[in-house]
Amino acid sequence: MERPPRHGDWSLYVITDAAVIGNRPLLHVVEAALRGGAGVLQYREKKKPTRRMVEEAAALAALCRRHRAVFIVNDRIDVALAVEADGVHLGQDDMPVAVARRLLGPRRLIGVTVHNLKEIEEAQRGGADYISLAPVFATPTKPDHQTPMGVDGLKRLMEAVRCPAVAIGGINAQNIADVIRTGVDGVCVVSAVLGQDDPEEAARSLRRLIDEARRSRLSNRP
Repeated sequence: MERPPRHGDWSLYVITDAAVIGNRPLLHVVEAALRGGAGVLQYREKKKPTRRMVEEAAALAALCRRHRAVFIVNDRIDVALAVEADGVHLGQDDMPVAVARRLLGPRRLIGVTVHNLKEIEEAQRGGADYISLAPVFATPTKPDHQTPMGVDGLKRLMEAVRCPAVAIGGINAQNIADVIRTGVDGVCVVSAVLGQDDPEEAARSLRRLIDEARRSRLSNRP
């Protein structure tokens, strides 16, 4: 079932990772990804002090506004509120959606990572604005992830999805078309864009593959 995306273009959702970016300037690398077509950026940082996180998040939020992209903060509701981010993304061990909604109010987005049918239903019932289906494939950026579901598993889970959904986990230029053809609204990537020598061209190339796969999917509908 085709579901129109809400709150922006979910096609290419890029997540920051300090280890992947390395010594390159964060803002420089992220802006290149946005120029290449990333429609959503998630700031994911687990180790830096809160003050530094607020500084980086504020700069990224301003960058996303200039490029008309959605800006999401991973986990840290306090940081999201401090920089007026568009929303937060929560894992299964993070704050419950209902509590996050009370703190964030009705206008900000709440995304939730899900791995199975039970978690999909709980997230949708709780009022999540979008979900992230994880992991499709194995990924070195999150070595403690659950068992990959593969394209067939993703397709089965999509049958229960009623809100915007993105797929995450080991997605790259070689498998992105198969992922898009399952019906997801977009893909989340880290290394496939931010880990490349030219993040702008990497993002632009993935967008082309996404658009081609989406057109193919629509043309093959009965």
